[in-house]
Amino acid sequence: MGWLDNVIATISPATAYKRETYRQAYTALKGYYDAADKTGINQNWRVSNTSAEFTDRYSRDDVRARARDLERNSDVMNSLTGAFKRNVVGGGYRIQVQTDDAELNKKIEKAWKKWCKAKNCDVTGTQSLNQIIRMAVERKRIDGGILFVKRYTKQAFVPFQLQMLEVDELDTSIMNAKNRGNKVVGGIEYNSFNRPVGYYIRQYDIDGYSPRDPVYIEAKDVIFYFSKKRPSQLREISDMTPTIPRIRDVNEFMTAVSVKERIEACLAVFIKKALPMTGIGRGNNSQSMADKITYEGKTISPGMIKEMNVGDEIQVVNPSGQGADATSYTKLQLRQIGAGQGLSYEATSRDMAESTYSSARQGMIEDDMTYQEEKELLVEILDEIYETFLISAVLRGVIDIKDFWEKKDEYMEHNWIQSPKPWIDPQKESNANMTALRTGQKTYKQIAAENGRDWREQIDDMAEVINYGNEKGVDMGGVLFGTTNESPDSIPDEGDDESGQRKKKD
Repeated sequence: MGWLDNVIATISPATAYKRETYRQAYTALKGYYDAADKTGINQNWRVSNTSAEFTDRYSRDDVRARARDLERNSDVMNSLTGAFKRNVVGGGYRIQVQTDDAELNKKIEKAWKKWCKAKNCDVTGTQSLNQIIRMAVERKRIDGGILFVKRYTKQAFVPFQLQMLEVDELDTSIMNAKNRGNKVVGGIEYNSFNRPVGYYIRQYDIDGYSPRDPVYIEAKDVIFYFSKKRPSQLREISDMTPTIPRIRDVNEFMTAVSVKERIEACLAVFIKKALPMTGIGRGNNSQSMADKITYEGKTISPGMIKEMNVGDEIQVVNPSGQGADATSYTKLQLRQIGAGQGLSYEATSRDMAESTYSSARQGMIEDDMTYQEEKELLVEILDEIYETFLISAVLRGVIDIKDFWEKKDEYMEHNWIQSPKPWIDPQKESNANMTALRTGQKTYKQIAAENGRDWREQIDDMAEVINYGNEKGVDMGGVLFGTTNESPDSIPDEGDDESGQRKKKD
C-alpha cells in the first residue's frame, strides 16, 4: 500500500480494504506482463497449460487429416514439402566407411550400395533407400512422423529389410500394457521414464477393412521418426501445424479471386421482348407466328448479323470492376507461411524475380540452417539402419570380419556424403574453396564431401587421368595445393554494388 492508502486506512479502514481488494483483482486480470493481459482485445484469448501429450492428443488426428487434404489440393503445401524433400535428401546419401582397412571399406560400401536397391532394402520391393527416406521426410512434414520397422527376412542377400508404417497404424485402443508396470499411450508402451518399450500395430486386410488383433513389436525393432519439441511430448504432431490455416486461406482466396475474374470476363445479352408483341385482334399482327424468331440456344459470335423480332430490344450485361490485387496478398501470405516453417520467401514461392546474388545467397544460408536440423535427425536414423545392416551382413557371412565383435565400434565408423546441389555462382564458390584450402580453413577431404564425392576416389580419378595423359604424350597438368604464384587477393571476384546489381569485371 502507498502513502495515500495509509492515509485512507487511518480515516476509513473499510474504504482502504475495498481499494486493495479491487487493486488485487485488477492485477490478476491485467497481469504484470502485457502478454498476460486479459482485458480489451485479449479478453477472449483463453488459454491453459497442459502437458504436450494432452495438448496434442485431441487435435492430432484432425490436424493430420487437414494437412493431408492440403497435400492433395494445395500447391503451396506441396511447394513447402518439396523444398524440404529436395534439400534434406536431394540426390540421396552415400556412405563413406572409415575402418583402417581400405579394402574392407570398399567391400562394405559395395555391399551397402547393393542392399540400398529396392529389392533388397524394402520388404515390398518397391522403393530404394533414397526413395524411402524422401517419403519419410514428406510424411514427417505432413503426418508428423513415420515408423521404420526392422524386418528380418530371407528375401534379400542380407537378412534385414525395412517396412514403413504410417502413424495411423498405431492402435490407440490398447489401454493395458504388455509388461506389468508400464503404460500405453497412443498405441505405444512406455516405461516409468517414458522410454518406448513396444508398439501396438493395427492389422488390416489388404483392402483396409476387417481389423484384427494388433501385433506387438518391441521398440528395438522400430525407429520412430518425428520431432520432439517438449519433454512431455510422446507422439508426433504435424510439422505443418502452425501454417495450415494460412495455407488454406491462400487457397480459398485464390478460388474466390478466380471466380470473381471469371464473372468479370463474362459478356451476356438479354432480349427484351415487346409487350404486347402484337396488336389487338388477329388482323393486326405485324408479324405472323410463322415468322417469329426464337433466341433459344443462340450465342454471340464475332461479325454476326442477326435480324430480330419487331419491337425486341437487346440489353447487354458487361460486368466491370478492378481485378483483385492477388499478387501482393499472396506474397505477404507466402512470406508468413515460409517464416512459420523457417524458410525464405524464395524457397517457399520459387519466385526469384526480386532476388540479387547477395540476398539469394543469404537466404540459402538461413534455409540450410533449417534443413540442417532435419538432416541431423535423418542421419541418426540412417546410422541405426547402417549398423543393423552391417551386423546382419556379418552374421550372414556376406562380409567376413574375424574380430568384428571384439572391435565392433571401430568397424562401425562411417560418414555420410550428401549429393551436392549446384551453386548460384560456381566461380565464387570455387575461389572461396581455393582460399579456404590454402589458408587451412578446410581440408581437401571436407571440400570433396561438400561436393558429394569421396576424396580418395576423386584423387584416384585425377591420378588416372594424369597418368593416362602422360602415356599418350598429352600434358594434363596437375593439382598443386598450397602453392601458387597468385595471392588470394589477386583472384578476380565480382560483387554487388549498393543497388544490388552485379559489378562488371575491369
